[in-house]
Amino acid sequence: MASFTTDDIPDLTGKRVIITGSNSGTGFETAKAIAARGGSVIMAVRNADKAQAAIAAIARETPSADVRFEALDLARQASVTDFAERMLADGRPIDILVNNAGVMMLPTREVTEDGFEMQLATNYLGHFALTARLLPLLRAGNARVVQLSSIAHRRGQIRLDDLNWTHGYKPWPVYGQSKLAMLMFGLELDRRSAANGWGLTSVVAHPGYARTGLIENGPLVRSPIARAGLRYIVRPLIEPLISHSAADGALPILMAATDPTVRGGAYLGATRMNELKGPPGPAKAEPQALDRDVAARLWAASEQMTGVRFA
Repeated sequence: MASFTTDDIPDLTGKRVIITGSNSGTGFETAKAIAARGGSVIMAVRNADKAQAAIAAIARETPSADVRFEALDLARQASVTDFAERMLADGRPIDILVNNAGVMMLPTREVTEDGFEMQLATNYLGHFALTARLLPLLRAGNARVVQLSSIAHRRGQIRLDDLNWTHGYKPWPVYGQSKLAMLMFGLELDRRSAANGWGLTSVVAHPGYARTGLIENGPLVRSPIARAGLRYIVRPLIEPLISHSAADGALPILMAATDPTVRGGAYLGATRMNELKGPPGPAKAEPQALDRDVAARLWAASEQMTGVRFA
C-alpha cells in the first residue's frame, strides 16, 4: 500500500467527483490528479475567481480535463443546502466525495451566522450536513466518501457539553476537536452504511505536514518564531526536514478516494517521521477516535445542530 502514486489511480472516466476546498493545496492536487485520470470533477469552493484560476491551471496540464466550479461555503448551512439541492436536481449519482476543506487555528473565536464556532462549522459540521444531504446521490453511486482528518486529532477531545467552545477558547484544542470529529465521523459513517445498507465506502485520510496555505496562514503566522521575526530565516532550514509538498500530501487522499484495495473504515496518512511526511499508507487513530459511544453521541448532536438526518 505504501508504494501508491498517482500512476496507481485507476481510469475514472465517467465518474462524478466532488472535492471541497479544491482550489488550492492538497485539494487542488487531488482535483488535478483525478481530472488527469478522466474523472468529472466539481470544485466545491467559496471563491469563484480562485476556482477559475485553478481550473485553468489544470487545463494547461490536462486540456481534456472535465472540471467545473460550484459555489459552496461550508461555514454556512444555507450554502450547504443550496449546493446539495443543485446536485439533487441534477440527479447524477456521485462516485467520490472528498470532504477536504478546512480552516486552521483561528487566533480568536469566530461564530458563523448559524451560531457555530468557525473551525467546527467549516471543518466538520458543514461536511456532516453536506454528506447527509447528498446521501441519495452517494447511495446511487455506491460512493467512496473521504473525510480529511489530521495528526492534530491526537490532541483532540470531543467536548460534548460545549462543542462550540463558548468557554475557554484555544486555537489548537478547537482545531484538534474538529479533526478528531472528522475521523470519528468517517469511521461511524462506514459502520452505519454497513448496518443500513447504504452501499458507501467511508475512508479517512490525513496529508501529514503538507506545505500549503492552511499551514502558511495558520500556525506559522502565529508561532513564537513568527512573532520574533525569525519565520523567514528558520522556516527554510527546518520545514523541508519535517514536511512534504502539497502533491505528496495529496497522495493519502487520492489513495483513500481511488485505490480499489482500500476498505471501508480505513485511515490513511503519511508513514514516516511520526506521520509528518512520507509515502501514503495506514495511519494510527488515537484511542479517543475509536470510542463508539462518543461517536454515536457526536453523530446525534451533529444532527440536532445542523437539522439534517441520515435516512
